[in-house]
Amino acid sequence: MRHTYIESYNLPGPVQLGLAPTLAASAVVRDCRFGRYTQVGEHSRMDNCVLDDYAYLGIGCDLMSADIGKFANIAANVRINPGFHPMEWPTLHHFTYRRAMYGMADTDDADYFAWRRRQRVVVGHDTWIGHGAVIMPGVRIGNGAVVGSNSVVTKDVAPYTIVGGVAAKVIRQRFPKAIAQALEATAWWDWDHETLTQRMPEFKDLRSFLAKYAP
Repeated sequence: MRHTYIESYNLPGPVQLGLAPTLAASAVVRDCRFGRYTQVGEHSRMDNCVLDDYAYLGIGCDLMSADIGKFANIAANVRINPGFHPMEWPTLHHFTYRRAMYGMADTDDADYFAWRRRQRVVVGHDTWIGHGAVIMPGVRIGNGAVVGSNSVVTKDVAPYTIVGGVAAKVIRQRFPKAIAQALEATAWWDWDHETLTQRMPEFKDLRSFLAKYAP
């Protein structure tokens, strides 16, 4: 039997990020603000969001009413702030607020949608949100935190904490408390591009990094 070997097929070329955001052609973005060196992957959707400097989304993400910090690493198929239904009303169905769709009114329920947009998710700086994770409305993820793949986060996550599971629970701390506090206090994510470039080698050794830059 003969086999045909294909080294690569239809793979995207290398991406050079810059001051303007890099958005995949299939991405859908509405009412969003972007920082420098940001990237949005194929088939991702963003509505009413902020993606701060150096943060990126993988493929197939869906974000609504979220503030994403600098250097956030968001893997593929992550859902942040999914739409939710009013469980305290007599019905869960969205005909009550998407009423124009059903010919029940000339307009939708603007007050309901405004309230839903206020239930913002905040994802801190230098965070890692694993593949397929879901972060529910109103949750805050602290700086340096990690959310495991396929987790469902229903409560706030403290800085430099690793969580996982359904519903997500604390797995462990990334560092001892004193080290985590010292690292967060450096606020290195606010350094300018030239400083980051110059200090790149020092990011590979935590002890020397803190010795030099911790306040």
